[in-house]
Amino acid sequence: MDIQVEKLELIKMLAETENPAIIKSIRKIFKKEQKDWWNDLTDEQKEDIELSIQEFERGEVVSYESILKRHGLR
Repeated sequence: MDIQVEKLELIKMLAETENPAIIKSIRKIFKKEQKDWWNDLTDEQKEDIELSIQEFERGEVVSYESILKRHGLR
């Protein structure tokens, strides 16, 4: 089914419902989808990611191929 048709059907069902629990559930789904995964990370995880980004920007990277060769996997 075309996603635009599905959206219109959902809009119609939402407009016709008088059940506040359904509206609350839909709102909860949208809020969950908009959640930023960054906020779920620990401070240590955030620091590790930021350090990795800085290392990458400085060119301090190792290719996947070189790691495989170093460990005898290629």
